[in-house]
Amino acid sequence: MCGTCGCGSPEGHFSIEKPRHDPGGHQHVHHDHDHGHGHMHHDHQQEHHQHDHHHKHHGHYHEHEHGHHHEHEHGRPHEHHTSRKTVIEVQQNILQQNDLMAARNRGYFEAKNIYAINLVSSPGSGKTSILEKTLQDLKEIMRFSVIEGDQQTMQDANRIDALKVPVIQINTGKGCHLESDMIYNAVKKLDPVENSVLMIENVGNLVCPSMFDLGENKRIVIISVTEGEDKPLKYPDMFHGSDICLINKTDLLPYLDFDLEKLKSYALKVNPGLKFFEVSATTGEGMESWYDWMHQEIKVFEN
Repeated sequence: MCGTCGCGSPEGHFSIEKPRHDPGGHQHVHHDHDHGHGHMHHDHQQEHHQHDHHHKHHGHYHEHEHGHHHEHEHGRPHEHHTSRKTVIEVQQNILQQNDLMAARNRGYFEAKNIYAINLVSSPGSGKTSILEKTLQDLKEIMRFSVIEGDQQTMQDANRIDALKVPVIQINTGKGCHLESDMIYNAVKKLDPVENSVLMIENVGNLVCPSMFDLGENKRIVIISVTEGEDKPLKYPDMFHGSDICLINKTDLLPYLDFDLEKLKSYALKVNPGLKFFEVSATTGEGMESWYDWMHQEIKVFEN
């Protein structure tokens, strides 16, 4: 279960699949989150589950850690002295375990000279379209592999597979983000070649993915002009933790009441070092500037 928002599958597992027409064959693997390997879902779920059983709101019965019981009459306020501490400690443990796994991923990427990019955004911003366009235009000069993250379906992985780029799908079930152990298991099955670029398309969400390091080299946040200029102020953690901001669907600007400079000013308040590229995955406008950045940043990996 997610330590930041409480989401997650009660069973505590996710699945990893390859597209059906992938040369490596169709694989469907369910992963139970094993405490011994540092994953965090069951730790939080168990403690949260215990807290729910010990704290019965409607029955007004409370069992505290120091071992005594007491009842409360309706309408009488009760201050919970331990619940906040428990939530904070569990969340810290979740993030610490994730960071350990992310460090393992980072070591693997460095050993194989793989440049990993984490693509994050809200749903509908055009992540997959930008990824498709990038792969179409650069796959002849750079070696790519892709990890797709969604709650359900193989749709995005199938779109990437149609481009003849190695891809694997992670379905998180009820989970709202990818985590570092999911990436580790997916990478083992994907087996990207050395001196290549790994594109990770995260689950569409501007909240939880901001807190989970996957071991990537860069985090790229994508926002479309249909979303409103105030997204960086509403979701500051995501913009604060990103290196690049791709502003997508600029071909729609003539038809929208959208202030591009206001969006940038809001984002720079949150992250003064953020770099912007204004693009349209539909028309290709502005994509060359994005490609130029990739060439400069990842030139050692070019064919």
